[in-house]
Amino acid sequence: MLAFSNSLMDIFIESAPWLLLGFFVAGLIKSFVPADFMSRHLGGRGIWATVKAAVIGAPLPLCSCGVVPAALGLRRSGASKNSTVSFLVATPETGVDSIAVTYALLGPVMAIVRPIAAIFSGILSGVLVGKAEASDGSLAASADAEKATSSCCSSQGSCSSEKPRATEKVSVYQRLVAGVGFSFHDMLKDIAFWLLIGLAFAAAVQTWVPASFLAQWGSGFLAFVVMALIGVPMYICATASTPIAAGLLLAGVSPGAVLVFMMVGPATNLGTLAIVGKELGKRALVAYLGGVVIASFMFGYLLNIVVVAQGWDIAGKAHEHMASEGMISQLSALLLGAAILRLVVIEMKARFFTSNRKQSCCHTEQ
Repeated sequence: MLAFSNSLMDIFIESAPWLLLGFFVAGLIKSFVPADFMSRHLGGRGIWATVKAAVIGAPLPLCSCGVVPAALGLRRSGASKNSTVSFLVATPETGVDSIAVTYALLGPVMAIVRPIAAIFSGILSGVLVGKAEASDGSLAASADAEKATSSCCSSQGSCSSEKPRATEKVSVYQRLVAGVGFSFHDMLKDIAFWLLIGLAFAAAVQTWVPASFLAQWGSGFLAFVVMALIGVPMYICATASTPIAAGLLLAGVSPGAVLVFMMVGPATNLGTLAIVGKELGKRALVAYLGGVVIASFMFGYLLNIVVVAQGWDIAGKAHEHMASEGMISQLSALLLGAAILRLVVIEMKARFFTSNRKQSCCHTEQ
């Protein structure tokens, strides 16, 4: 257990500064990107709207849980099916926070390939959904339009006025404070548990799994299928999937198969699949899932070819990055650990006082 604890601490320290950087940039995006920016750019049905949806969604700090209501909000605001799905796929597969921690744990090659693959995955899924929608005919399009405008999120079906209310001007300082609060409270609260699970998994693999244990099957097509089957039902965000991917890589799984897991896992889960099928239809669901899997297999296969051709040692780079520490990394680990501990204390206080209040004779609950 001592070796496991040391490995866990090393991985946490190494990833901490990049996580902090990613959270900070995510807060800036949240605070300074206008709320109606995406809706204005995602209303078209052509390839350009699909491309914009993927490019806009890729850096956003939304994981599997947060992207679904955001995507549905865009859909109800008039975004087309293809741009909605493109956004729904590209956004959780990557982000400024996950790119930073990918560089820290997996090296520069994976940090570059991952967002490119995510954008392509979103575009491909959106195009396939657009083709499926076109084959449904104008009747389905008419039904979708009626559904969008009758929603409570639509100005035509809402009791609220279409005229926007005047908003108070917010200073840059206030935006920064709000962004930091979002990143290190709301966002960290959403992913902290699974992030720690991922770090623990990577530490366990590094400690107890012999080198090249999975290499016997980790480079073939079977590895791609296994990673996809694991990733499709799993509920995990891009940042939390990265240390798991690092553990798989160190255990002998090929970089391409690891990339499949990092793309399929965050982009799909049983809850998201159910919502997509209900809101966008079965054809869109098949196209959505097919686009994610096909794109991940394509980029995984190409990555393996390039790695072999160039003689890159991705696993060695991952181990090298995970083994390096410095004063900045240690200070960042302290800050990140304090932020997580703060959330734990807040959660415990909320549960403790809530429990006491319910049991108190002074509390009346009808």
